[in-house]
Amino acid sequence: MEQVKCECGHVNPHGTVLCEACGKVLDEREEKKNQLLDMRYEGSARRSQTYNKTFIDKIWNFFSSVKVGVWLIVITLIASILGTILPQEMYINLPPEVYYEQEYGWFGKIYYQLGFHDLYGSWWYLLLIALIGVSLVICSLDRVIPLYKALKAQRVTRNEGFLKRQRVFGTSPDFSSNDLKLVKEQLKAKRYQIREEDGNLLAEKGRFSRWGPYVNHVGLIIFLFGGMLRFIPGMYVNEDLWVREGETALVPETGEKFYLENNQFILQTYDKNDDKTFEEAIERAGEVVKNYQSNVVLYQKVGDTLPGEKPKLEKVKEYKVRVNHPLTFDGYSIFQSSYRSELSSMTFSLTNKQTNQSFGDLTINLEDPKSKYDLGNGYSVEIVEYFPDFEFDKNKEPSTKSRVPNNPAFVFRMVSPEKPEGETSFVAIKQTIEPFGNNTYKMTFKGIQTKNVSGFTVRKDSSLWAIILGGIIFMIGVIQGSYWNHRRIWIQRKNGQVWIAAHTNKNWYGLKREIETCLENTNLMMPDDQLQAEKEEKEGA
Repeated sequence: MEQVKCECGHVNPHGTVLCEACGKVLDEREEKKNQLLDMRYEGSARRSQTYNKTFIDKIWNFFSSVKVGVWLIVITLIASILGTILPQEMYINLPPEVYYEQEYGWFGKIYYQLGFHDLYGSWWYLLLIALIGVSLVICSLDRVIPLYKALKAQRVTRNEGFLKRQRVFGTSPDFSSNDLKLVKEQLKAKRYQIREEDGNLLAEKGRFSRWGPYVNHVGLIIFLFGGMLRFIPGMYVNEDLWVREGETALVPETGEKFYLENNQFILQTYDKNDDKTFEEAIERAGEVVKNYQSNVVLYQKVGDTLPGEKPKLEKVKEYKVRVNHPLTFDGYSIFQSSYRSELSSMTFSLTNKQTNQSFGDLTINLEDPKSKYDLGNGYSVEIVEYFPDFEFDKNKEPSTKSRVPNNPAFVFRMVSPEKPEGETSFVAIKQTIEPFGNNTYKMTFKGIQTKNVSGFTVRKDSSLWAIILGGIIFMIGVIQGSYWNHRRIWIQRKNGQVWIAAHTNKNWYGLKREIETCLENTNLMMPDDQLQAEKEEKEGA
């Protein structure tokens, strides 16, 4: 594109409004001649407002719009809110394609098909995050590079029209060299950087604050990058692990490398006789937990194993996992997060319904029940169906919600010398159904045995460094742009007068107070706030 050469000799990029060197208005329109200058980007040429021909130009212009960036953030926030309406996939026990339609009907089906069941791992949510990152990058580059070039190219001596159309501007007819010398000293005392050219002064400070918003953008981009790293397999792990006492389970997301054995779960409560501090709470609540603890052993797999072969394990270490005292290894942390008492076995007795005579007891291991239990003398019990977590489905048929024995139910076939073909009985907790008429025999419940199950949370976060770094950089940008401001004061000699103009990106009151302080004990007059004067004139009219 054609470049624009100013009368001062500086060559400006096409689209520049104010000459980068002297500040002269390059595209002066009659209706804007008396208006104050828009100094937001120093009148520099922004690519998005200059080029609009090629496909790349149109993409650049689209993402350089602040409105587009805001809408992308709003859409992402709305999607995040919708993702909380129904439970995410990690919190359900059934396959998602079955669970959502079964539990929530047509809404659940659409919810699943649109990917809200695994919101933060869905391709379109990742795309939204990536588009926000692209918008931040293009918005920043579109503004920061022209601004940097314009501030770097600015000269001390500025065009008359530039000075007159600053918000703070004034002239002083009477002055002496001592006045300018004193003003210069007082500006230096205010920590202004002074540049001189042909007897003219440019006092500037706080330029670094102009980069605050762009430092914010850098922090946000790094933060988003850290968030997207979590979607890379192995970079972020947050999985639940339930291990029964006496059992060993594979630690998830470790590539079948580590195993955890739960030797014992310990639940300790406060004793109101020993712990007087909690006496009132114990009396009110009945029980106050003092400690949740699992005594575990961490194993590491040794060598390779064939499919179905039991892995060879080597002890790594023993540890007592407590709340806020996780087991850490190889970048992973295992936290004590929950526990439950789970049914482990149930004992029944085969009994004659009329005489209540027992013909033998059987204990069913709920984790691995046998198909047949021989009680001797021609009596036996077969398990035809087993429902660990019994419920009736929507067709009123018995089914199980999960493989965990939370609510076990059985279909028994009871065989006896009198009934060699067997009698069928459906038995659940506090419920017995005889589907083929009255039976001679029944399964009498005698007792249950429970086993503690420790609930662990397995975590690994290799993206945390990027999230923390992005947050720190973002806060630096906030502080940089909030607590400092870019102030410039131009003092020039024109036709036997001293012209004073000033500009700041914010806090005009503070700038005017500084100018007033620097002009004390001199013959120079305080410049006017032209914007305030215009408002007062309109109000007076």
